[in-house]
Amino acid sequence: MKNDFIIASTNNSRAALWKQGLNGFAGTVLTNIKLDALLDDVVRIEPEVILLDIELLKMSSNGAAHLRKLCSETRTIVLSDAISEDMEWELLKAGVRGCCQNDINPKILNKVVIAVQQGELWIRRTLASRLVDELGKTTSKNKAYRATLGLLNKLTQREYDIAVRVGNGECNKQIAQSCGITERTVKAHLTEIYLKLGVTDRLNLALVLSADNRITFPNSDISLSGGSRVNDIKL
Repeated sequence: MKNDFIIASTNNSRAALWKQGLNGFAGTVLTNIKLDALLDDVVRIEPEVILLDIELLKMSSNGAAHLRKLCSETRTIVLSDAISEDMEWELLKAGVRGCCQNDINPKILNKVVIAVQQGELWIRRTLASRLVDELGKTTSKNKAYRATLGLLNKLTQREYDIAVRVGNGECNKQIAQSCGITERTVKAHLTEIYLKLGVTDRLNLALVLSADNRITFPNSDISLSGGSRVNDIKL
């Protein structure tokens, strides 16, 4: 059976509440697990989404590095107690696709997961303008960086095609179907692309691609809905 999600939490009752909101999805609940073991499960199970208890990050001495590896494999939603805007911003930069409070209404959590599956971000409204500003700054830096080093020229034609599809918002499954390859092969190409371009996730890959005058991104508009959701950033 296809696994739509992994729930990874330090708390059994909390994990059960989150699973309640995902009725209709097929998934796996993991408790009392460490982040390095979770990485192995992500490779084995290949879920579309991870619901990650922030307590697991706090328990790891190398939580940031583990988080970046998780986010490179699948779409990650972090659930936590109330956190600061700055902390949520750092999670977003690390590749997290959504942030929610751990006592979220199960019905709302279902909407969050569906949104993230569709390539959207679920973040607080106040981060939207900050994200737009950062995109502008990073795009300018990437243009100068690419002009100096020609990073995109390091990619093979296949890698370049996959990178462009990522920038256009396609998920690994869509890319695999379009290119006639397996999702595992897509992931292998993405790993190589990240290494060649010096990026760690799809967001930063899209920023590098934005410096290429050959590419336009039809799905790059930003809009808000419901006070906490950024739509159409399909990275």
